[in-house]
Amino acid sequence: MGLRRIIATEALPRLGEFDTLVDARSESEFAEDHLPGAENWPSLNDAERQLVGTEYTQVSPFAARKHGAVLVARNIARHVETHVATRERGWRPLLYCWRGGQRSGALASVLDQIGFSVHVLDGGYQAFRRAVIAELQTQPGTLQLRPLCGRTGSAKSRLLLALREQGAQVLDLEALACHRGSVLGPLPGQPQPSQKAFETQLWHALRGFDTARPVYVEGESRTIGRLRVPDALLARLRAAPCVRVHMPLAQRVSFLLHDYAHFVTDVESFCARLDSLRELRGAALVARWQAEARAGRLAPVVEELLTLHYDPNYERSMRSHFADFDQAPVIELADAAPASLAAAALDLETHHAFIPGLPCTIDPSTPRT
Repeated sequence: MGLRRIIATEALPRLGEFDTLVDARSESEFAEDHLPGAENWPSLNDAERQLVGTEYTQVSPFAARKHGAVLVARNIARHVETHVATRERGWRPLLYCWRGGQRSGALASVLDQIGFSVHVLDGGYQAFRRAVIAELQTQPGTLQLRPLCGRTGSAKSRLLLALREQGAQVLDLEALACHRGSVLGPLPGQPQPSQKAFETQLWHALRGFDTARPVYVEGESRTIGRLRVPDALLARLRAAPCVRVHMPLAQRVSFLLHDYAHFVTDVESFCARLDSLRELRGAALVARWQAEARAGRLAPVVEELLTLHYDPNYERSMRSHFADFDQAPVIELADAAPASLAAAALDLETHHAFIPGLPCTIDPSTPRT
């Protein structure tokens, strides 16, 4: 048994070997970011940290340490009763805190004395964070990224889901970012993660891919909502040969009205999002769109948003970022029905659509031989 310290570069490839990852930091530190799958067992919660910190500066460090020791001891006792009482002797946890190991070390010492095989992450979360940043610079270069490009409403995210259901490797950046990547992109009731948490999720996803197989991903811009795609991943994404996804305008409008149903039922929130386009499209046009939406004529508004705003911007962006965009193979989707998406996903996996310069169009309606 015994208590062992382990450095981040050794621990991260072995995370699956530990039965429980224990984050001893406060709840707000944990919420900002944490190791994938970690559980939060605070040695001091936010209120307690503030209380001890105030006592440290206004009374004395000695008094603060005594008070902190009492609080930490109580919290550790509660964690042992709540989380540890039913653990068998072979349980192997990995503990970490912010950096110095004081908060994780106190809990680790108690668990060690009980008789568990305890590991403490040397350097804590800060060491983990440095490792994540370093690996995000190199991970993308090992992958065969396959970006799907297409105008707004062409069901690219749904196509990624269909690919995943058929066993393909998929990196869904918008799902990780909790945002659909446009003015209308925020998801109701789902706040975006912090930049650090987004990068940790990316790191975790990238390290799980088989580098010998392609990874399908949507051709994204530099930012998704308020989150920034790491530079190395963005560069690799834009250097990869892309495939264009095309769906007729009428079907795109229909799909968006269904996919953004929360705006259909809450027109005022839709109108509030449109306000951000006033500078680009003019106050008069935005006001007309808002009036049309409030009158229940959402479909014409969505169609004009696509043809006047989203489509021209998207075409310029894709051509500037993907050198082979105009020559890329095209997937013709008649609609976003499950059968159409499944057929397109199958064709992507079975046809050689990603050979650079391949002069072909993939049409899911064409019988396969």
